[in-house]
Amino acid sequence: MAALQKSVSSFLMGTLATSCLLLLALLVQGGAAAPISSHCRLDKSSFQQPYITNRTFMLAKEASLADNNTDVRLIGEKLFHGVSMSERCYLMKQVLNFTLEEVLFPQSDRFQPYMQEVVPFLARLSNRLSTCHIEGDDLHIQRNVQKLKDTVKKLGENGEIKAIGELDLLFMSLRNACI
Repeated sequence: MAALQKSVSSFLMGTLATSCLLLLALLVQGGAAAPISSHCRLDKSSFQQPYITNRTFMLAKEASLADNNTDVRLIGEKLFHGVSMSERCYLMKQVLNFTLEEVLFPQSDRFQPYMQEVVPFLARLSNRLSTCHIEGDDLHIQRNVQKLKDTVKKLGENGEIKAIGELDLLFMSLRNACI
């Protein structure tokens, strides 16, 4: 009986020790592996609406026809330089907010009827990402976004047209980063 008690006691102590180690490992991993708030997500269904997807791409196509600067790309590899995959949704939130506030709202009278449908859709996405924040330093992300902003401002109205012409890239990048 004493041997059985000792065996069960050893088994329980081993299980307890293993459980504690596993719990400790999960806590440590959770702290290191989750630099982004869990609010940096969008529903997949937001990007599975054929009508608004079509309108977004049509708006981008129409604006790109008016874009005479084919040497500059706003949403591309440079934008994501130094940004981890887990930080990309936060980055795209920043780009979306800039695009709405500094490009689409001021240009809202152009590229109708697409603009009147796409802007509210993008504004809803922005609203859903309003609680998306990065924990820790986001200087590297802000630097990349600032380069995009500076490029748009340097190009003036042509920069705004270019940003509208890249709404398809913004849409795809948001989808890839945030779902």
